Amino acid sequence: MKYFKIFTHILIVILLTLTTQVGGLIWVVVFSFFKCRKSAWNKRKRLLSFSIVYILCITFIVPILAPLNHRKALPVFEDYIQPHNLGYVLLCRNYVHDNLYYNLLDAAQVFETNYNIPVTYLDAGFPFIDGFPLLPHLSHNDGRKIDLAFIYQDASGKTTSENPSLLGYGVYEVPKNGEVNQPQKCKDADYWQYDYAKHLGVNTDKSLEINPDHTRHLIEHLILKTQASKVFIEPHLA
Repeated sequence: MKYFKIFTHILIVILLTLTTQVGGLIWVVVFSFFKCRKSAWNKRKRLLSFSIVYILCITFIVPILAPLNHRKALPVFEDYIQPHNLGYVLLCRNYVHDNLYYNLLDAAQVFETNYNIPVTYLDAGFPFIDGFPLLPHLSHNDGRKIDLAFIYQDASGKTTSENPSLLGYGVYEVPKNGEVNQPQKCKDADYWQYDYAKHLGVNTDKSLEINPDHTRHLIEHLILKTQASKVFIEPHLA
């Protein structure tokens, strides 16, 4: 039983570190505190304590320390830029390098002013350590990459800030007949994992469709304003 508990704690630390970067360390500190104090608190109270300490750390401590690594947390409640959901904020996946931060905010403010639609971000980066992977992404390891949501329109053709995916990922704009089908080409080349996120996506509003004009304007605007060196987009959408 003792070794099982140790293994469980190690597994939790690994999972928290991979998903939030800082969660594993906070878990170790909180539970070490209870161990040293030989607290009689039960597991439920210890878990509650971890949750409270974690929220306090990512709200007040991490944002203060992240600039030491030239990272800043993207805004959460601004009108011109917002996370797809608070999960990205709670998992500390909304940090970017200083340069990208200021350029992106300037671009988002102008875009929102022109089109009355906020820029919605998904995964960006962790607050610390260049080279630390932000799984499942292969390149989000230096604060200079960010995933942005497309601009959508409802059934009446009205542009909206809503997104058809509950998680932000997994709901795809599939190729039409005659267009390049990159997912199938990757599968044919034995890259079976290329579109695995479709199994995680939850389509909350199937009436929403991509707004190609506003999405194109967003991409062109960001390229000009942020001096982006690369934009990754499926060939049939490009």
